[in-house]
Parts: sequence; structure tokens; C-alpha cells
Amino acid sequence: MSQWFTQTFPNVVYQGWTGDTGWLTAITQTLFMTFWSALFGGLLGLIFGIGLVITAPNGIAPNRALFWLFDKVVSIFRAVPFIILLAAIAPFTKLIVGTQIGTTAALVPLSLGVFPFYARQVQVALAEVDGGIVEAAQAVGASFWDIVFGVYLREGRSEIIRVSTVTLISLIGLTAMAGAIGAGGLGNMAISYGYNRFASDTTWVATILVLIFVLIVQLVGDFLAKKLSHK
Repeated sequence: MSQWFTQTFPNVVYQGWTGDTGWLTAITQTLFMTFWSALFGGLLGLIFGIGLVITAPNGIAPNRALFWLFDKVVSIFRAVPFIILLAAIAPFTKLIVGTQIGTTAALVPLSLGVFPFYARQVQVALAEVDGGIVEAAQAVGASFWDIVFGVYLREGRSEIIRVSTVTLISLIGLTAMAGAIGAGGLGNMAISYGYNRFASDTTWVATILVLIFVLIVQLVGDFLAKKLSHK
């Protein structure tokens, strides 16, 4: 079996498991970028998504100016292709982390690239919360934060998990794109050590690993969404 694998995937074996160009390093870099970008971008997206819902004309705290600001910021960042965003905010990235290249530097554009998508997803998820429940909470004197956390986020948690799953899958794709321009990870492995060197076996294995990550995220997300659903 070992001999067959070596003969079938010679470039995969040549890359090795450890070291700067090893598979373990690439996997770790992908997980690192996905986790921290999901955390920072997710928090920012959640804030903007909630802000879009509560400051809307029919929200619990309508504010035309704030709604316009939230909406425009999300729309502008969402309209910029990720590959252009990587280059456009390079000076800002260097200001934040001290460098424009590498895995850590990729966290800045990844976070800013994923947050507008997630913000819109959260906005849609929370907008589907039954307005009658919100009105009932207001009628019994629930505070602003009680409604945000106790009604919107609690009632919409299943849908939020679903949109979070979609966002995470999209983010894994972005990490692969970031890796293709030097941020490391499986994207860098597939392009720099696979495609550019005509090592198709390396490209295929890197692609399969990305697909495995996506499948795991999808399965876990579906399970949690179903478990926490009120339906």
C-alpha cells in the first residue's frame, strides 16, 4: 500500500508531512486562517447584521442615519472582489500586523472580506424572527438588550447557525485564494507546489483536503441547526 501511494502520488510524498512546505504545516495554516478570520470577521458581521435589523425603519430602534451607515459599509466591502481587497488594504494590513505577507497578515483581508457577507446573512436570518414575539416582549417591558439577546438571537439561533455554516464554507474558499498569493495553507500548496510545478497529484490532494474541511463544517452546521431549531 505504501509503495503504491509513493508511486501514485510522488509529489505529495516529496512535500513531506512536516517542515515549512509540509502537509501538516499547510493544514495548520488553513485552520489558523479559518478560525481567527471567522472569529474576527464573524463578530464584526454579527454586529453589523444586528445593527441593520434594529436600526431599520421597522426595527426596535429605528435610526435612519445609522441604518444608512451600516448598509453602505456592508455594501461597499461586499462589492469589492477579494483578490482586489487583498491588494487595496495592504498598507492597512501592514499597519495592523507589521507585514503584508504571510498567514497572520492574511487575517486582516480575510476578516474584512467575510464580514459583509456574514452581515447580510445575519440580517436576513434575524428579519425572519416572528414580529409578534418582538412586540410581545416590548409589551411586557423587555429592555433593548433583552430583545436583542433574548428574542432576536435566541429565536433566530438555528438560522444563524445555518448562515454561519455557509459563511464558514465561503471563508475556507477565501483562505485558499489568500494562500495562492503567499499566505500559506492548502491554497498555496495547490497552486505553488501543485499547479505551477505541474504536480497534479499535489493539487488534487490539496483540493480533496479542502473538500473534507467543507464537508465537516457542513455536517456539523446542519446537525447544530437541526438540534437548536424550534420547528
